Amino acid sequence: MRAARNNSGVTDLAPPGPLRRIAHLDMDAFYASVELLRFPQLQGMPVVIGAHHDSRADALRAQGLATAQIPVEDFARLRDYVGRGVITTATYAARAFGVGSAMGMMKAARLCPDAILLPVDFAEYRRYSRRFKEVILSIAPQMEDRGVDEVYIDFTAVPGGQEEGGRVLAQRLQQAILDATGLTCSIGVAPNKLVAKMASEFNKPRGISIVHVDDLEACIWPLACRKINGIGPKADAKLQGHGIHTIGELAARPREWLVEHFGKAYGAWLHEAAWGRDERPVVTESEPVSMSRETTFDRDLHAVRDRAELGHIFTDLCTRVAEDLQRKGYVGKTIGIKLRYDDFKTATRDHTLPLPTQDAAEIRRVAGLCLKRVPLDKRLRLLGVRVGALVKEADWAAQQALGLPPASHRARGTDPYTAPLF
Repeated sequence: MRAARNNSGVTDLAPPGPLRRIAHLDMDAFYASVELLRFPQLQGMPVVIGAHHDSRADALRAQGLATAQIPVEDFARLRDYVGRGVITTATYAARAFGVGSAMGMMKAARLCPDAILLPVDFAEYRRYSRRFKEVILSIAPQMEDRGVDEVYIDFTAVPGGQEEGGRVLAQRLQQAILDATGLTCSIGVAPNKLVAKMASEFNKPRGISIVHVDDLEACIWPLACRKINGIGPKADAKLQGHGIHTIGELAARPREWLVEHFGKAYGAWLHEAAWGRDERPVVTESEPVSMSRETTFDRDLHAVRDRAELGHIFTDLCTRVAEDLQRKGYVGKTIGIKLRYDDFKTATRDHTLPLPTQDAAEIRRVAGLCLKRVPLDKRLRLLGVRVGALVKEADWAAQQALGLPPASHRARGTDPYTAPLF
């Protein structure tokens, strides 16, 4: 109970407000699950999503054969893949062989050579992403979008959000998403975002996990420190160097000790995280900081010998970033590039314009200027283009209407006359 004063100044006992209940909803093997809707004959089989590999299935689709009618034996197999691609995701049947996201496909082929190999189809994944989020918003309107396949939801004041700790609402959301899309998800419900994200992994796939404040010691402390979102490989290695392997062991260390060894801000955050404290709200609207596109090549490319191919890729990346900006209604002032060499070292450069843009040719021109500031004597395995310092196109147009210079007055950089590198 909590104290409250009435009009006569007498203190009454007012009933407490609802407990804070935050959910983390994570789609189950999202990309792979979307593909299994398209190819139901692959249900239960190990399937990996990654680089394209031509197969008879592609030819049959091109001839108009329905995807569900393509024989399983006509799909590409992982054992036949040759290249430098990495796995985007895999079905749970493939994960049982040790295959997982971000693993090199050649390595995965050694673990599960008979796995079906399917190409990535981001357009289809985005379409399903929009559909399942529309379902959530129709039921629980306070949702924070965290990517194509996960969201946070504030259950606190939503009907069913307090029943059984949030289980009733979680079940309703799961069923509504399944009915609308054919896809399953897992949901963790907890007092805050930090714990909810951990809880959503407890019972995958199609799991619901409820965590209360009193469950911290039993449910959270036995977990490895890496289960906390925000503890990466380097921090985890340092923690293990101090004999700290579990969240409970982390919670046992005094705040002062953590601050001394991990810095004032990060050390204090580690202490709060280990004790399951997180006051971050569910943010229903957020502005992107930047938009980018990048690609990893199937083979290393050289700036001179593969100039034509690199030029085509580079232009395509710039065009796609521009299309992203235009579709989402943003312009940006800072244009940058990212290169990864064959020795895995990475170089980045950027250039800030006086006026923002979303024009593909302008992005290509300025990104080309950035290229002239990085060494190109080694072979390349990755190329990326980024546009940052974003503002909404409508806001920028309003500023121009107030008398700012027109967008056509573009900066020409420091070297507009040198031929592009590729």
